[in-house]
Order: sequence, then C-alpha cells, then structure tokens
Amino acid sequence: MPEGLEAEIWSRAAQRLVGRRVESVWCDDRVAPEGLAEMLCGARLDGVDRVGKVVRLISDVGTVGLHLGMTGRIEVDGLAPIERLEYASGADRPEWDRLRLWTLPSGTHGNDQVPALRMNDPRRLGRLSFDEPLELGPDLLTLSAEALEVALSGRTAAIKSLLLDQSVVAGLGNLCADEVLFWAGIAPTRRADQLTAEDRERIARACRTRLPEMLEAGGSTHGALSPDVRASPGRCPRDGAELRRSNVSGRTAVWCPSHQR
Repeated sequence: MPEGLEAEIWSRAAQRLVGRRVESVWCDDRVAPEGLAEMLCGARLDGVDRVGKVVRLISDVGTVGLHLGMTGRIEVDGLAPIERLEYASGADRPEWDRLRLWTLPSGTHGNDQVPALRMNDPRRLGRLSFDEPLELGPDLLTLSAEALEVALSGRTAAIKSLLLDQSVVAGLGNLCADEVLFWAGIAPTRRADQLTAEDRERIARACRTRLPEMLEAGGSTHGALSPDVRASPGRCPRDGAELRRSNVSGRTAVWCPSHQR
C-alpha cells in the first residue's frame, strides 16, 4: 500500500499540471537524484502518467518518477485525491515531505505558497528518480491471459508471490493480488506451473473487470476483502465459508479455501 490503483488516482489528479512551467522545487536529497531540483526549475510539464505503481511527471528536460513506497501519498494544488492511506499514519507532517514542486501559473486556489505537487512519505521508503528505465511486466488494468502466460513461463513459485513481482504484473500489491485471486477462484498457494489456460484467463479477467471497479470506488481497500474483513476474517462474501489467513512468501493472504482451489 499504496498500489497501482492509488497511483492511477494520483496520476489522474496530476493531469491538471500539464502545460505549466516549474517555478521552483524542493526535494529531500536523501531520496532524490543529485541535482534534481536544479534540473527541473523552468521545465515545462508535458504529461503525467502511471507505470505500475510509479507516477511519472514528463517534462521537456526529462521524466521524474515518484515511487511511493509503502506510505507515500500525493497532493495536487493543495488537494488530496486520497485523504488517508488505510495502513499508514493519519498524520500529515511537513518533515515527512519528500518533494514540493511549485508551478506557474499556480493552482486554482491562487495561493502561490501551496505547492502544485507535494509528495509526503512518513516512512521514507519511497524515492524520486530521473529518466530511470522501468523493467516491468504487463499492467494490472490491461492484463491479458496471453501476457500472463509469458510472464509466468518457467516459474514454479506460489501464484500469490509471483503476482506481487512487478516483472510479472506491474502495479499489483498485496490487497489487489488477494482480490484478483478471490474473484478468479485460485488459491494463493497454487504453484504457477499448475495453472491451466482457463485459470490464467480468470486471473486476467479479474484484473480487467474487478480492479477498475475498485479504482472507481476509491482504490485497493474497496474490494470484497476490505481492511475490516482482513482484520478479522469471518465468512466468505461469495459462498459463506470460513475465510483463511495464510502466510505466502512472507505476505499475508486472505482467501476462501472453499471456492479458491
């Protein structure tokens, strides 16, 4: 957390910055490439996109990657598209800021003191990059069964752990991986080389259909396996069986042993 869905929400919000010029930049040198602030001053923001879990600011001098880590969040023109991350501190301290970027013209509030874009990260596990190539798998929102087959070729690990590998599927995190497997009816402990073509199709279809629904609802915590369900697994929302909590490669998996095989 945050996952690709949160990054997509922030990327969409930051589209309003396209066409502006960067007036000034402050960044935490501990998590940023050397000289990043100086390079960006005066640059024109030509685009904003998302690659996996990374929000990218595309300028006429290069591309800045905002890697959110486990607790990073973004504000645009002083507004928070996501007020609070479920598994992060609810506090908002200036000393947790990793990037502040001001633009001309300023935001709709007309307050030059408010950064056009602000990245705040309490645990400092996130970072900033500049023109960094990203070697990632197919995207979580457009995954096809054919692309998944290629990405899993020769892999024998549990499918849950592989779905968290960004070279297999870009953007999936712990919550969304559980959600996809829940709707696909696949046990998180199943070995990848034991999946059938139909299994892979169900996983890909769950990515393309269920994840967009969660995105529009507000992100990765808005699925059937919500944080409340995960905190105290009870009955499966689909078939009423007892949910199970398992450890798969060091990550908690919540799933239904009745319909997930």
